[in-house]
Amino acid sequence: MLDRPASLAADAPPKGRAARGPFRPEVWLNARERSAVRLSAHYFRLVDVLVVVGLALGAILAIQPMGLADITVGDAAPVIGGAVLVLASMRALQLYRFGRDTPWVLHLFGVAGVGLVSAGVALILGWLLDRPALDVVAPWALTTTAALIVLHGLWLAVIARWRRLGALSPNIVLVGATRNARILIERALERRDMNVLGVFDDRLARSPDSVAGVPVLGDANALLTHRMTPYVDRIVLAIDPNAGQRVRDLTQRLNALPNPLTVLVDSELGGDGVLNRLGNAPLASLDGPVDPDRRAFNKRMQDLLVGAVALVVAAPVMALVALAVRLDSPGPVFFRQRRHGFNHETIVVWKFRSMRHEAADATASRQVCPGDDRVTRVGRFIRATSLDELPQIFNVLSGEMSLVGPRPHAIGMKTGETESALLVAEYAHRHRIKPGMTGWAAIKGSRGPVDTEAQVRERVQLDIEYIERQSFWLDLWVIAVTIPVLLGDRAAVR
Repeated sequence: MLDRPASLAADAPPKGRAARGPFRPEVWLNARERSAVRLSAHYFRLVDVLVVVGLALGAILAIQPMGLADITVGDAAPVIGGAVLVLASMRALQLYRFGRDTPWVLHLFGVAGVGLVSAGVALILGWLLDRPALDVVAPWALTTTAALIVLHGLWLAVIARWRRLGALSPNIVLVGATRNARILIERALERRDMNVLGVFDDRLARSPDSVAGVPVLGDANALLTHRMTPYVDRIVLAIDPNAGQRVRDLTQRLNALPNPLTVLVDSELGGDGVLNRLGNAPLASLDGPVDPDRRAFNKRMQDLLVGAVALVVAAPVMALVALAVRLDSPGPVFFRQRRHGFNHETIVVWKFRSMRHEAADATASRQVCPGDDRVTRVGRFIRATSLDELPQIFNVLSGEMSLVGPRPHAIGMKTGETESALLVAEYAHRHRIKPGMTGWAAIKGSRGPVDTEAQVRERVQLDIEYIERQSFWLDLWVIAVTIPVLLGDRAAVR
């Protein structure tokens, strides 16, 4: 992790560290990286499950060294019952919440208590089934308890470091250098549970240089293009909500950003309710109905598992394509292009080179058309079959992209003579989820270049429709139909 990107330093007031304000995090993580931190409770529990299941399997094999085929239900029941109980109890007692106010000693005592109680239940179950197997169950129980204590000691140390660096505190910016903004900043400063990166004001001529020590970085329009936006978790509108027309104008302008927007109401400033709402929990909850955090975790697991299998299966094809590209025309095998990722993050997307090297167009200022003389012979084939997209599996495994999502467009891509992002007000909403190798729009026929405003609008509409419907099973269906749909699409020009 780096302290602070140079790109952000260029936008900061030039008056030294004090001018940065009292809330700047020690380590800057963009929204995608911070989302991964928030999901850590899910990853911690996954590791716990794998360890407990592995130790239980080892204990069962120790009961019957001849192999799993010779083990009866009665032999395995005590260990299985104890393992299920320990995992269920860890979740039921919310031992994956890692609350800021919970002492680490109390947390570890809770883990030890769950392990010992589950051990007792396993021994009693063995006694009731007349299969006490004390020489196996007791060592298993003690080993499992000790392993969980060590793991949770490690989880607590990791979380403590994240808190110290500010990685678990939400990053917000305030719009409006107002009394409400000052009150919110002063109360947040007492609690130290969020990072206020800066203040923007649509009436810059009237605004001060800073609000309660937090610098005013520009007007509302400056926020739309500020290099800080990929690092912002939420934009808070801190102007008087009774100024209806001003609120509507700012909301309409700021809706062009993918960052969530919250309007601060006067009545919320009477207590800590607004701070609790903005701060949320430090880690995503494992309980309750499926929420965006749970869906994000399921999607990441899907990307890792399916992506790893896809890489193994596609490796021979990728090797042949790389050789063909190399032999067909001079230049590198791969083409790299800067594109927008989640929350306006700039990512470098990998593709097999399909154009002549000297004619490469990194900004997509001229989109591909039928018979484009820039495309090589091999390039025409790999573009028509989408084989040029295969290296993006590496973007998926690194977490910059997903298998399914809106296709990432080149930064500054133009439709005609106009930048595509300026043609549709909701264009940036495509960035509220990671871009994908394939997507809902791609299988619905919107793939390849977008030559008109109507085509841009259609693609954005399909992308937003996917974001609103996204689920584990929808992603599987999109993955399953991608190859037959794309191979059967002879009309699209790529």
